[in-house]
This record gives sequence, structure tokens and C-alpha cells, in this order.
Amino acid sequence: MKKIGIIGTGAIGRVHARHAKRVGLEVAAAWDTNPAAMREFQNEQPHVAMEPTLASLLSRRDVDGVILAIPNDLHEPLAIQALAAGKHVLLEKPMAITVAACDRMLDAARNAGRTVQMGFVCRHLPAVAMARQLAIDQRFGNIYHVKASMYRRRGVPGLGGWFTTKAKSGGGSLIDLGVHLLDAALDIMGHPKIVRVSGATYSTFGKRMKEYAYTSMWAGPPNLSGVCDVEDHVTALLRCEGGATIELNATWAMNIPDGVLPDGLAIFGDRSGCKIGLQDQSVLLATEAGMAPTDETLQLNADNPMDQAWDGQARAFMQLLAQSGEATATALQGRTVQAVIDAIYQSAREDREVSVT
Repeated sequence: MKKIGIIGTGAIGRVHARHAKRVGLEVAAAWDTNPAAMREFQNEQPHVAMEPTLASLLSRRDVDGVILAIPNDLHEPLAIQALAAGKHVLLEKPMAITVAACDRMLDAARNAGRTVQMGFVCRHLPAVAMARQLAIDQRFGNIYHVKASMYRRRGVPGLGGWFTTKAKSGGGSLIDLGVHLLDAALDIMGHPKIVRVSGATYSTFGKRMKEYAYTSMWAGPPNLSGVCDVEDHVTALLRCEGGATIELNATWAMNIPDGVLPDGLAIFGDRSGCKIGLQDQSVLLATEAGMAPTDETLQLNADNPMDQAWDGQARAFMQLLAQSGEATATALQGRTVQAVIDAIYQSAREDREVSVT
């Protein structure tokens, strides 16, 4: 059984630990700068050694790889440190907060002869995996447009904390939610090259911290003396090499009733198309038969899509550790997503279409 360490023992770190164990990975050690988070982690995982320092965790010879579940600004330095220690890395999204940081991580992985697997968990959702297979099988024909959206009526995470502090997070709803949508769309489409983007960002709700109305808060409670200098809504049009386009919408907060704007990906193909919710248990394929439009329902093995996705991601990391091979979601793909995110932010700042480098 392969053994791993977890760096970052907050809520996401605990999710990673649970699903690692479910697929047969042994969590041998964990570390965090926050003693309270470490205590809560150990309450759930009493057999895991809680290391006093990052160096002591990375020096363990029985640890083959590490999962990094930490704030975005720490991805680069801690991933580079883990790679230099000879560990493979499963890195939570986004890869970093700049393309330059991604490039330094890629260099570190090459120099160490180790692999970074990106934490693009939505790839492993049954509906997304089905859509990718339909694309591979040419059921869609030519995919010429994808509309990728995720909306929350009141979903600003940890208002006033690191999620809403640009220096730590790199941005708001785009780098938090949009990164999942963008990766899923690109994976379904076969990773076309995005050449130009036009985007707009809006900071409407989070900046009114004391007036922000919500029912629950991921990564909360709010810190009203903290910072919120990131966007809570983004919309963008991405132009791919060859002519295909992606429309991207990611919203933390809005005054639209729940469910009116559906989450997920709408896939426009010249042979068929579909709209998939990220946690759907079936796919309704709109196609043609005998010169007439027809719909085909494709059932999924999706009793608990989100758990299945986390299991799938952990299983992919376990296979990487066993074979020392390529990641399913590669660091180069993580770098591509970051380049698009950077370009969208630049487009929003400069009020113009920009090229992706």
C-alpha cells in the first residue's frame, strides 16, 4: 500500500484524507501551520502521525507523495519544496496564482524527476466523464461551442479570509469556481488551444462586507475586519484555435433566484449536443435519427457523483504513485488553465480582448 502525506489539514485536507483511505491509500502523516486544524484532522484520522514541521513530513522515507490542500499563494513554494524532497504531488486547484509561478513549478518537477497531478476533481464526475467519452467517440461530431456556468446566490467563501484576499487567492469566483468549469470544458473538447479571451469581472456583494446577506458560508465565519478585494462574478468569451468558443460564467453571489440559471456545461456539436449538470445521474443527448430530431437518455453509474469524483481523483493519484507515470490532469494542463485565467483578468482590467500566452 502506498503511503502519502497531507499538507494542509483544513476542510479540503480532511476530504482528501477520507477519499484517499477509501481507495486504498494510507495517509501516514499530516502537517499544518494551524494547531486547531491539526487537532480536528486527528480527531477524524487518529492513526495519522501529526508532524511538527513541514520538513519532518517531507523527510519521511515511507511517504511516496503528498497532497497539498493549502491557500493558493502557498502552492508554488510548498510544491517546489515537496518535489525537491522527492515526492510526487497532488496539487489542489488552481495550479498557482500566476503563470510564472506555474513555470517555476514545472521546472522543479522536471529537475526532481517527479510528477504534479492537478486537483481538477470535476473531471472525475460521472457526467463529465460521460461527455468526454461521447466526444472521443465522435457522438457530438464537431464541438463548436461550450457554455460553462456555475452560479451561487450567496456563496462568497470565508468572507474576509484568504479566499477573498487577492494577494493570497489570486482572485475570486474565476479562480475558485471558473477553474473547474474551464478545465472540464477543455477536457471534454480534447484540450484545444485557447488563443484569445474577452472577459469582465464584477465586485458587487463581497465588498459590502457588513451588509452581505447569506444563509451559510463555506470556509467561514466571515471576518469583518478582513479584506475582500476580489470579484464575485465573471463572464468571459474564449476563442479557440480552429474557431470553437467557450462561454464562461462563474458567480459567488447574485440576486437571481436559486435554480433559475442552471449550473453545468452545455455542449454544442454538429451531430448532437447535451446539457450536463455536474452532479447529474443521466445525460440527455439531443441528436438526429431518420432526418428528425430525437433525444437519447444515457444512464450513468452515479449514485453519489461528488464522492465518486473525489474517489476517482484519489485513485488516479494512487495509480501515479504505483507506476511513477503521467498524471491524468497534468501540470501542463494546469498551466494552460492559469494562462487563460490570467488573460481573463487582464482583459477585464484593460477592457479589451487579449491573447493567451
